Amino acid sequence: MTIKLGHPVPDFTAPSTLGDITLSLLKGHKVVLYFYPKDNTPGCTLEGQNFRDLHDQFVKENAAVIGVSRDSLKSHQAFCEQEKFPFPLISDVAEQLTRSFDVIKTKTMYGKPVQGVERSTFVIDQYGVLAKEWRGVKVPGHAEEVLAYVKSL
Repeated sequence: MTIKLGHPVPDFTAPSTLGDITLSLLKGHKVVLYFYPKDNTPGCTLEGQNFRDLHDQFVKENAAVIGVSRDSLKSHQAFCEQEKFPFPLISDVAEQLTRSFDVIKTKTMYGKPVQGVERSTFVIDQYGVLAKEWRGVKVPGHAEEVLAYVKSL
């Protein structure tokens, strides 16, 4: 089932660097769920750093920032420690979240089609409804744009 804008996001529990995350336990908070292709790659590192640098402002807005990729928890732990991310990274090795948010896309790598994660961000409001989505994200200025939206809720 694909999650749609303006509709409640079905509850999920997923493993993260801070233990299991259950969406329903975050009700009352805004949730910024950002999907990225791979730990320790230039664009993904910069995106995480931008969310890290604005994290205190997201917290002031009662918003939880959570990164998601298909990397292992071990890879996520190292990435979090290296970049000092104050927010959790969900390991979606089984692709349950990436598929339900429809962010798995066919990309071309070295001339061959591969299934990869399209950089995307979703804001779930305090009632559990998908309020906003950005797909095919370009990193520069994106975290600031997400923060401005969260402030407007």
